[in-house]
Formats: sequence, structure tokens, C-alpha cells
Amino acid sequence: MKTKITLLIAMLFLGFNVTNAQSQEEDMNTLSIFSEYAKAKNYDAAFSPWMELRQRNPKFNRAIFTYGERILNYKIKKSSGAEKVGFVKDLVKMWEERRVNFASKTPEGEFLAKACQLQYDYKNELQMTDSQLYDCFDNAFKTDAETFKNPKSLYTYFKLMVNLYDDGKKPAEVLFTKYDEVSEKIEAEIKHYTNLLNKYVPAEDTDEEPVLSKKDASRVKSYTSFLRAYDQISSGMDRDLGDRANCENLIPLYTRNYEENKNDGLWLQRAMNRLYTKECTDDPLFVKIVEQKNNLEPNASTAYYLGILKDKEGDSAAALTFYNQAVELETDNIDKAKILYRIAAGFKKKRSYGQARTYYQKALAANPSMGKAHLAIAQMYAASANNCGTDNFSKRAVYWLAAQEARKAGRVDPNLSKASRNTSANYLAKAPTRSEIFTKGNAGETIKIGCWIGRSVKVPNL
Repeated sequence: MKTKITLLIAMLFLGFNVTNAQSQEEDMNTLSIFSEYAKAKNYDAAFSPWMELRQRNPKFNRAIFTYGERILNYKIKKSSGAEKVGFVKDLVKMWEERRVNFASKTPEGEFLAKACQLQYDYKNELQMTDSQLYDCFDNAFKTDAETFKNPKSLYTYFKLMVNLYDDGKKPAEVLFTKYDEVSEKIEAEIKHYTNLLNKYVPAEDTDEEPVLSKKDASRVKSYTSFLRAYDQISSGMDRDLGDRANCENLIPLYTRNYEENKNDGLWLQRAMNRLYTKECTDDPLFVKIVEQKNNLEPNASTAYYLGILKDKEGDSAAALTFYNQAVELETDNIDKAKILYRIAAGFKKKRSYGQARTYYQKALAANPSMGKAHLAIAQMYAASANNCGTDNFSKRAVYWLAAQEARKAGRVDPNLSKASRNTSANYLAKAPTRSEIFTKGNAGETIKIGCWIGRSVKVPNL
């Protein structure tokens, strides 16, 4: 009897394996068919076998979802009316299925945001309201902010908040908080890609264009593209916020909420940052918030803002002490560079060019891809041309140095390539001409630039 039972179990097990092997073979054949069609961009032919395998065994292979995204995007593009709506909804559904079947390969924030963005792009066809779409993005952001990083989706998320505020559906405080949250996320991504880009920045003392491998050049292009996109949406958010966050609106709001939040370090940080950004630093509330934040949680920001207050009082020495303290307190190089750049810009505005250059150079040491610091130095050189030479030739020779500095901006930050070229060309047009070099007879020589500049420049060869 036991022998018969054992034999029966063995036969059943064998039958299961045969059936399973046949099923595996069938699934593999179906996968092969639709993937080959998809690779050839014959998405109409790929659709039926793809849908068949998706419904039969969605766990079989992640290609079901990677190729499925291409297939459905094609169908959405080529269809209209109710059929288009059906394909849009099915793509959203397919991303949900991917999260269920391949969770470890499907970052929640990324794919939830993709689904929200798709629905936003077809909101008219889907008849979705701003509130529904905002809730969709808000859920994605709250579920997994770390992988919610697509620039377009981050901007859409904030834009929907602005729309709801304008429609009276969200209060001002919620609008400003959302601005801060999304801005902080963007800043985190900017830091990430800036640090990656800095690995490929050429040495400061070279005037040569960097030579990168094809792979490294592709990486630099990708990092630069992301940085450009984040910069654009950051500017877009500032435009959208506009007068909604001017001093007339911010000061009453923060005054009203101060007592409730005076021991909340994050609230104080965001409030003083917003007041500073919107140039509300003359109001006593700014002083009050800065001092409270400094008492509660002193950091680089409070030290910097205390420096601003001392500057306003006319105490430049104390202001500089606080500015330097801010630099010392800041541990993140990207944020340190921002502080140093602001300090430099303050000196530049006062025409204290020597001190300004020192801080611009410190900013570049902290963040080598901060090309705008090179442009600022070049501007100071050009502005000093008439004061830093003994004759017309030596004065105009300063423009060679300015052009040289401007070129560095494009080398360290590809997003500044156009501005770098144009600025450099403008300065070169003001430098001595070939005929003047010939008359002077100093082609190829290195000449010293005087006054605060204290640099040398090589006269071009004829």
C-alpha cells in the first residue's frame, strides 16, 4: 500500500514538473515574440502576445513591464477618445502591477510620480481635477520622497499647489511649507549631481579643455542635464510663488504663527530663509527669528544672517566675523560654497575686489564646478582695466586676463558654456589688437598686471 502511495506521489510530482516546464517554455516563447517585435518598434504586433503573458504570468519576467511601458505609450500616442483614456488608465494599472510583482526593482516614489504625471498630462481626457492630481502627487511624495526626483513631476506637484492656493482651496502657510519641502528636495538633488560633476572638473591652474573618455563624457552630460533641469524648475517655482510670498504677505503670517512655532527649529529655519530670500531683512521680525533660532539651534545660517544684521548696522568687522563663523560651522561643501559666494558678492558690491576674489576662490575650492564664481572674477578684472595699467596697452591687456577667467566658467560648468564663450569674446574684443601687439613688439611675452589684481598674462603670438 505504501509503495502504491509513493508511486502515485512520484507520478503527480513528475506530472507537475512536466506541466511547469511546458508552461515555462510557453512563457519564454511568448516573451521572445513580443520582445522582438518591441525591439523593432512594431508595437502593434507586440501588443497581443505581451498582453497575453502579462495576464497569464506577470511575475515571469520584468521585461513584461519595461516593454509594456513602451507599448502602451505608443498606443496612447496613436489613439484618441475613449480608446486613449483606456490605454492611459491601463498604463497606470500596469505600473501598480509592477510594484506588486517586482517591488525591489520599482522605487515607489518614482513610479507613483510617473503615474501622477501621466494622469496630469491627460487630465482633460481623464476629467481629473487639480485637487485629485495634487493628492496623487502628494501621496507619492509622502510615500517615498527619496525616489521622487523627476524634475518635471516635482514642478507639476508644486504648480498644482499654487493653483489650489489661487482657487482658495489651500491656505498661504500650506503653500509656503510645500514650497520649502519641494525646494529642499531640489537642493538635495542639486547637491547630489554637483558632487558627481565635481569629480570631472579640470584643475584650477590649467587653461586646457578637459579630455574625457566617451563614458565619462556621457556621465558629465547626464549630470549637467539634470542640474540644468533642476535649476529651471527652481526658477519656475520662484516665478510661480512671486508676489504670493512677498514681505506684505510673509510678515503678517510669520508674526501670527511665531509664538506657536518659536521652539520649532525647522519652522524658524524656513521662516528666516524665506524672509531673507524675499529681502524682508529690514523688518524686526527677521531679527527676532534669527536671534531665536541662534539661541535654540545655532548653525551656519544663523551666523550668516547675524553677519547681515551687523552689516546693516554698519559694523563690517563684526559682520565679517559672523560670516567666517558661518563658513566654519558649515560641514557640507556645496552649502559652504554658497555662503562663501554670498560673502564674495557682498565685497564685490562694495568694490572691495581683492577680498571678493579671495572668497570667490574659497567658494571654488569648496565647489569646483561653481562656474559663476569665475565669471564674477572676470567681471571684476574687466571693471578694473582702467585702473590696473600704466598705459593704454597694459590697461587693455587686463581684458586678456578677464577673458581667460571667463573661459574657466564653461570648462567647470557646461551649463555656462554659452555665457562663458560670449563673455570671453566680449572681453577679447576690448583687448589690444594684432596690429597693436605688432607695434608694441611684445608678442608671446608675459606681462604683469598691477594693482589689486597682481596677476600675469601672456600676450598672444602673432
